[in-house]
Amino acid sequence: MPPESLAGRLLVATPVIGDPNFHRSVVFLLDHGDSGALGVVINRPTDVDLDESLPGWDELAPAPSVVFVGGPVEQSGAIGLGRLAPGTPLPLPAADGVGDDADEEEGDDGPWSPVLSALGSVGPIATVDLTRDPLDAVGIDAVRVFVGYAGWGPGQLEGELAQEAWVVADARPADLWSADPEGLWERVLRRQGGTTAWLSLYPLDPSGN
Repeated sequence: MPPESLAGRLLVATPVIGDPNFHRSVVFLLDHGDSGALGVVINRPTDVDLDESLPGWDELAPAPSVVFVGGPVEQSGAIGLGRLAPGTPLPLPAADGVGDDADEEEGDDGPWSPVLSALGSVGPIATVDLTRDPLDAVGIDAVRVFVGYAGWGPGQLEGELAQEAWVVADARPADLWSADPEGLWERVLRRQGGTTAWLSLYPLDPSGN
């Protein structure tokens, strides 16, 4: 039986995680299914200003306008996530060849492609082609840039969830564009309530207690 998709939700690392790449991390899942899962860490800003590495795109980036470490996989590449402005129409897929020409002009070669259009908790999210002129990204009102991503093979994430290495939490729109990304780990855990909220009090260095 295929796993229930967690795409569009958050994974919050617990002290069980062990892997230093994900210590106190918050991952936004972009895809999850039989073939595995893929997401980006949204609370690891770097000191690299976006206007230095991708001039022009910084004008669409909410504070902090920097590059984020999205995960340990393929850190030579960058992923741009964009927030679609209210009322921005989503391109429709072609059916049986009808509308192929229109898709070529407006969709496939455009500056962005929707990846999470049906998840109301975060609103429509798109991947952004960072090689394009930012002025072409009509309809995008916020952008985050991530170097690398987090990836899991088939069944791998399910195994980590069974070990309680992650807390699965609903994402809020403000999480992805937070002005205080480094505080996300504690904030997301606190709002879960109950014993899960207690994890937010776990010391950064337990050996110091």
